[in-house]
Amino acid sequence: MSNPHDYTVGWICAILTEYVAAQAFLDEKHEGPESISTNDNNDYTLGRIGKHNVAIAVLPHGEYGISSAASVARDMLHSFPNIRIGLMVGIGGGAPSLKHDIRLGDIIVSVSGNGKGGVFQFDYGKVKQDQEFQETGFLNQPPTILRAAVHGLMAQYESEGHQLEGSINSILEKKPRLRKKYKRPEPSTDRLYRPEVLHRPNDESNCAMVCGNDPSNLMLRAERTEDEDNPSIHYGLIASSNRVVKDALVRDALAKKGALCFEMEAAGLMNHFPCLVIRGICDYSDTHKNKDWQGYAAMAAAAYAKDLLYRLPPNKVENEKKISEVLSATSRKADTIIDLQQTQEHKDILDWITPVNYGPQQSDNIGRRQPGTGQWLLDSVQFHTWRDTCNQTLFCPGIPGAGKTILTSIVVDNLETLSMNDRIVGIAYVYCNFRRQDEQTARELLASLLKQLLQGLSTFPESVKSLHEKHSKKQSRPSLEEISSTLLSITKLYSRVFILIDALDECRTSDGSRTRLLEEVFELQAQSGINIFATSRPIPDVTSLFEDSISLEIRATDEDVRRFLRSHMSRLPAFVRRRSELEEEVTSRIVRSVRGMFLLAQLHLDSLLGKTTIQAVHDALAKLPSGSNAYYRAYETAMERIKNQVSDHRELAERILPWIICAKRPLSVEELRHALAVEVGSTELNKDALPETDIMVKVCVGLVTIDEEDGIIRLVHYTTQEYFEKTRVTWFPKAENNITTTCVTYLNFQIFKSGICPTVKEFEERLRMNPLYHYASQNWGFHAYNATPMCEGVIDFLESSPNVESASQALEPHFSVDVESQLKALHLAARFGLVGETRILLGANNPELTANHGQTPIFFAARYGHGAVVKLLLESGATGDLRDIYWKTPLLYTVHLGDEGTMQLMLEGGVDADLEDNLGQTPVSHASKNGRDDLVRLLLKEDVEVDSKDVVRRTPLSYAAEGVNPAVVQLLLENGAKVNSKDEEKRTPLSYAAKGGNPAVIQLLLENGAEVDLEDVGGRTPLSHTATMGHATAIQLLLKNGAKVDSKDTIRQTPLLHAATMGHTTVVQLLLKYRAKVDSEDVGRRTPLSHAAAMGHVTTTQILLENRAKVDSKDFSKRTPLLHAATMGHTAVVKLLLENRAKVDAEDNTRRTPLSHAAEGGYLAVVQLLLDNNAKADLEDRYGSSPLAYSVKYKHKEVFNLLLKYIV
Repeated sequence: MSNPHDYTVGWICAILTEYVAAQAFLDEKHEGPESISTNDNNDYTLGRIGKHNVAIAVLPHGEYGISSAASVARDMLHSFPNIRIGLMVGIGGGAPSLKHDIRLGDIIVSVSGNGKGGVFQFDYGKVKQDQEFQETGFLNQPPTILRAAVHGLMAQYESEGHQLEGSINSILEKKPRLRKKYKRPEPSTDRLYRPEVLHRPNDESNCAMVCGNDPSNLMLRAERTEDEDNPSIHYGLIASSNRVVKDALVRDALAKKGALCFEMEAAGLMNHFPCLVIRGICDYSDTHKNKDWQGYAAMAAAAYAKDLLYRLPPNKVENEKKISEVLSATSRKADTIIDLQQTQEHKDILDWITPVNYGPQQSDNIGRRQPGTGQWLLDSVQFHTWRDTCNQTLFCPGIPGAGKTILTSIVVDNLETLSMNDRIVGIAYVYCNFRRQDEQTARELLASLLKQLLQGLSTFPESVKSLHEKHSKKQSRPSLEEISSTLLSITKLYSRVFILIDALDECRTSDGSRTRLLEEVFELQAQSGINIFATSRPIPDVTSLFEDSISLEIRATDEDVRRFLRSHMSRLPAFVRRRSELEEEVTSRIVRSVRGMFLLAQLHLDSLLGKTTIQAVHDALAKLPSGSNAYYRAYETAMERIKNQVSDHRELAERILPWIICAKRPLSVEELRHALAVEVGSTELNKDALPETDIMVKVCVGLVTIDEEDGIIRLVHYTTQEYFEKTRVTWFPKAENNITTTCVTYLNFQIFKSGICPTVKEFEERLRMNPLYHYASQNWGFHAYNATPMCEGVIDFLESSPNVESASQALEPHFSVDVESQLKALHLAARFGLVGETRILLGANNPELTANHGQTPIFFAARYGHGAVVKLLLESGATGDLRDIYWKTPLLYTVHLGDEGTMQLMLEGGVDADLEDNLGQTPVSHASKNGRDDLVRLLLKEDVEVDSKDVVRRTPLSYAAEGVNPAVVQLLLENGAKVNSKDEEKRTPLSYAAKGGNPAVIQLLLENGAEVDLEDVGGRTPLSHTATMGHATAIQLLLKNGAKVDSKDTIRQTPLLHAATMGHTTVVQLLLKYRAKVDSEDVGRRTPLSHAAAMGHVTTTQILLENRAKVDSKDFSKRTPLLHAATMGHTAVVKLLLENRAKVDAEDNTRRTPLSHAAEGGYLAVVQLLLDNNAKADLEDRYGSSPLAYSVKYKHKEVFNLLLKYIV
């Protein structure tokens, strides 16, 4: 009998077929174990593969799923205590996609390459077609030794090919009994049906008989050539659940998240039996399941597992820790992986913060990386300095196409891999994109960073939960300020935080989003010492912000370009690949010409794809463009190639490119396929006209690509869009007309003649079944506005009331069954500014036609800035003085838009310039608030009330003073506005000017008699307000004009205290220079130092201490500044206070110490710092609770372990 202690490899199978295949590949079979654990019910086969002793176990007959697999693994580890590596080998259902051409018999290996685990757990209950599933997280990665072996085997296969088919055939020759069930089935049985084609329920008949071989029902795929591996090996995520997936829609949805295959056992192993999962593909996880391929798929997976074991040196395996020891250590450290999405509460909070997820893009980017590329950056001194030192910024400028985005993904992957087992390192990243500027505001980008950092925590802080609860009641989202504040508190829960921002040059600038994003991130760095990584084109507006940062230019190295080209040589014609010297010439010439631009290398390689002779290749290489104009010439060459294609391909490309170039947002592949299938004049979609995706990409000769993770089809690069912005009119002069015609033809289809959908479910079904419906509804009018002359089909569409109602229902971002349902054709024409169409529709429609939110067509024209339509409507008898249900007039919408020309037209048309909204605010109030002196000037000519008061008694001057345009203030004062008017809070225009901080406005008000120290109802002066906002110049101006430096409000807070609370260091220094009292106390006896410490403002704290602030001042609760800082987890402030001799064990009125509060908050770094400074770890408070007790109560395991060590 065999000694169980001799076995180091554990191999687990789920079903008999897998168990038989595993045994077949043993080099030598051993006798059974001489003894096993008492409660071990597994069946084992023991043997040798190479120099490794392997124990193979199978799940009990009839048992499947996560828990059964976990039980088998647990029992195996009890009986075979020296198991050091694990394998889960068997069959699974494939998830083919555009990126991964997965066929039956192929092999999937659970190595994700994106820093996450190789197994992705999800739960979707009793799933049938069209139902929902829920992710529950990534599980542990396979052990490093197995991942390294996979990488080595990958290289071996790439250079030499694999012999898996030969290995399988050899086994079948030796064991003919297996041939019938385990040989490779005929290729004709490998059918991938379209998702909408379902096998009849409960019908066990063969798919060939039931579903047939009709090409229209199948996803057509090219046969694999002799040069391609068959079976092919794919590396990535395996999705695991407790139920069999028989749903093509669920399959495709998870495929977009990176899943390559589905199975039922691995999720039970990864956190309890660290192993590599290897699956042979036996079906496509849809309703067309059959068992024909199970035997061969099991053999293929076992053959790969054997090759893998031959790559592992026995001494390396022996040096690995026993799995049982690893799990014990993990358990002791309480490091069990708990994914946040396992609780609905956490998932709801994360989705509420932002629905945006950059994970799929990261996976897509890292998947495009060629092995070895970018290593130069990871090896650089600059990168190591940045990564290994806190509070550092690494800025990487790079020319267009140098590979900045891929390198960012490589850095993310490197950080995630290195910190995989360190739960207190936070990593968050965003990829800016010029096509997504509408959604990538500063608020949304910061929200994405917050979401990712929260995903790294095992529990959410109460502050996050309470913020969510507060907004949930109002169905609102957090403000930018709330996100920034929460971000700061979350970063303090990590020992290190890395923030990565790619393509800052593509970040939105129209509303200051880029500037605000960087301000917030830099402030976050100043407060918590995070590390920042950023890339951008080398443009002055961006580079000037990183002058003091570590800088490293990104430029593709020649070796990286060579690697890229070598990996893509298989795309070139066969006559090139057969001639090594010609391959080398292609590589060398392209490398020399691209000068560090990956994208240019790709374009140059693409330009050779259609060549038919050696001479043609030589000629093309001789003409390769380089230098500053290289991209433009490369794109010109690509367009020439399109023009030279066969007519069908040329015409398809000439229809695809205008859509991608002119689309108002990124298009999905399905949206574009539907657009291309629309036939002008038709009343329904001809599905036979839907083009195949691979052909769509091919005919565009490398100018477009598909983001596999989210299904978006786009131009290959930002520079491509720039090229077409310059040349679009030349290449596609009728683009907008053609797109408009396509959209209105689609919207006028018979399927939309039923009008609006009465329920959410029906509306969602309409969206799902008609992919172009949403885009066409929201954007047809924008394309029509840019088209000349009036487009074919627009009037036909607008004259079909049910179709107009259907389009209106999808017009707004948020669906409603009634709000938009009463929009008529005239409303739509006015909304999109279509003058010709409006004129035609006015012939048969009343210009006062009212939608159910009280808005007539003139509201829409004014709201969207279409002056010509406003003029036309007024001339046709439309009334301009109506109010909608929001009490707004068309004129007010014009003011909000800032459209001077349209306002002039309306005022000339006799519109009342002084009508108030529901808040009592007149157009001049709104114009003043927006700082528009041109609009204010126009309105004042209409003899409006200059001192009109709204419901809170604020005047136009009050709003103007808070702004940044002194010209508005000057105009109002010249027209008699009262300089010291007070609102219901007794605040004056100067009070608001002080808050706004514009020195010119403040000076203007003071010169016109504004009183400098008038107090509001809270006792606050203008100086107090400007101190809170941190406006140093305004502070100086007010002080020079006699403002009291130590004025106190009703809760006895001084300007210095307000400035210190907000961390405005310059203002704090200025007020101290004017002799502000450094230790002034508020009603709670808290000093400026107490507030600064509690807020974590390091520099402000330093300045106050240098000005002799009392380091151990106590408030009414006897809390010192140190105690406040420790309670909030501000490590740097705690360190600074201790260096200034703060009492480390100062007690509050409940006898709690700084250590007690830090332990409750789970602030590991603060706890460590206090202990290093001799804080007593066992002091009990008034309630008998020690710091250790608080760490247990609030489940802070790392803090508990640390305190326990000091107590012991």
